[in-house]
Amino acid sequence: MSQLTAISEPAQARGGFYYGWANMVVAAAAMVATLPGRTFGLGMITEPLLRDLNVSHFDFAAYNAWATLIGSSFCLACGPLIDRLGVRLVLTAVVAALAATVLGMSRVTGSHGLLFSLVLTRGFGQSALSVVSLTIVGKWFVRRLPTAMGIYSVLSSIGFIVAVMLMGYGLRHMGWREIWFAIGAALCAFAVLSWLIVRASPESIGVAVDGDSGSGKTGESEPEDGFTLGQALRTSAFWAFALSASVYAMIATGLMLFNEAVLAEHGFPQHVAVSVIAIVTLLGLLANFLGGWLADRWPIGRLMGIAMLLLAASLCMLPAAYGPILVYGYAVMMGLAGGIVMVIFFVCWGRVFGRKHLGAIQGAAQLLTVFGSAGGPLALQLSVRLTGSSAALMLGLAPIVLALGVWSFLLPMPEVGRQRAGFRLD
Repeated sequence: MSQLTAISEPAQARGGFYYGWANMVVAAAAMVATLPGRTFGLGMITEPLLRDLNVSHFDFAAYNAWATLIGSSFCLACGPLIDRLGVRLVLTAVVAALAATVLGMSRVTGSHGLLFSLVLTRGFGQSALSVVSLTIVGKWFVRRLPTAMGIYSVLSSIGFIVAVMLMGYGLRHMGWREIWFAIGAALCAFAVLSWLIVRASPESIGVAVDGDSGSGKTGESEPEDGFTLGQALRTSAFWAFALSASVYAMIATGLMLFNEAVLAEHGFPQHVAVSVIAIVTLLGLLANFLGGWLADRWPIGRLMGIAMLLLAASLCMLPAAYGPILVYGYAVMMGLAGGIVMVIFFVCWGRVFGRKHLGAIQGAAQLLTVFGSAGGPLALQLSVRLTGSSAALMLGLAPIVLALGVWSFLLPMPEVGRQRAGFRLD
């Protein structure tokens, strides 16, 4: 039996199992594997790392800002490579590169080595691996994409929680270098598993998209066509979704990184800040389910509009939150908005623009969210320095968020697959 037959039979026929679900699980694990390149992953080792290398907090903040901005360029390079070489090869290569970077960072001894390592962890982790992870699911699902992305969001959220708990436990018993080396070793093993499990697309193994079969639902019923990156960039839909997600990333990164300090402005103790984080995380997880379910039934532009309305409400609540009702109301609104925005960001690119150039389109969108994440903490600190409070930034951003919500709610969607050339763009 040929390799193609050996793969395609279990992919679609054995017990009705569709191989896209296996790819989706690996994609969720790949998103968790971005941890060493993300702010909260690096944040867990910041203090012991700075003491070890004798680097100041100011210098580290500058290194991190440059690393985030330079690393964001990996999004643009990674997307076209996915479309040309396939998710299997690019995923394996990116995970292997991230593993080598993390292992190397565990041996750095000076500021120059630290900066170089930060650029690569941000580039391969936060940027490139995120793009590959999202694209895997978009390549394997069309009709079932909202459901698949809802499950993906939940699995990756749970994975992050487990990874952070394990990392925290390790830091209590080992140094940061030992933890970073262990993460690098785990990434090496994951690179091997990625190559063994992941396949480029349904077409590459001779099965139908979404696992559909029978009359009218062959592998040709959902051809791998769609907008090019240039065509997508000329639509209002791309910018409505990308800017909405980027503004959310900016707000969430700033508020979550300085959560305790922001709530201290309102007189809340540390345990309330911890409770707010817990509520945002839990509600975000529940909203992943809700967002995935609604995205199958509602226009995703309308759903994004509702999410941004919730986000605007949370921004208005926070400056007035001097009692438990408003501060926990802010947490609920922020959690629900974040969970829904996350699912829409995962779903919209493949659904609106098709699968053929999905890597390049998602890479460009991810680049904008990285810019938002990089600017959020800085904008928050500038607000505090200039006005003495974060309230000015929150109230200033609320009407912008509301405007993005209205734009998304009323947005007409371009149709994919109806025309092969000369798309009528909005």
